[in-house]
Amino acid sequence: MNKEQLIKETAKELFFNKGYLHATTQEIADEAGVNRSLINYYFRSRDLLFQTVYREAVEDLKSQLDKVIYSLVPFRNKIELFIDVYMKELLKYPYRESFLITEICSKNFALKEKKKSTALIHFMDEVTLEMEKGTIRKSEPIQFLFNLFSLMAFPVIMAPLYRKLLDLSKEKYNTLIAERKQLILATIFN
Repeated sequence: MNKEQLIKETAKELFFNKGYLHATTQEIADEAGVNRSLINYYFRSRDLLFQTVYREAVEDLKSQLDKVIYSLVPFRNKIELFIDVYMKELLKYPYRESFLITEICSKNFALKEKKKSTALIHFMDEVTLEMEKGTIRKSEPIQFLFNLFSLMAFPVIMAPLYRKLLDLSKEKYNTLIAERKQLILATIFN
């Protein structure tokens, strides 16, 4: 792995996996075992490094989810695959969403692109069709999307609080998370 990739992987690990939302370029350099000047050489600033790392992570997840969305499988199977892909990434990088929200609120960088995803449009059309068929409860299709992502993301994002508040061991928490897929499917399908 070259130094630039090492820096990106280290930053991704610190930001999205360990939750060091305000990691400095020095902390990233120390963790990667490189000189801080290399970060400035490749990325010019922590913000540009973050934007690069975030964009790559989002593109990777989007690519995986787009494959699921365009797959020619029954809708329920598609949702099962969607949950598998999203939850795997969410558990790998549990702080990515929190980090994104923090960055959006402070710098508004992630909202610059206003182009709508064709995969998302396709998915929302499919959701609408499934509502018409009665497979899922009728509502505004966006509400379906809100519910789906909330059911997947919220328990992971809130894990530190839930584990402390409910006195859950890591093993018990992991068991509960492993049960989420079936619970989500039972919740969203008629």
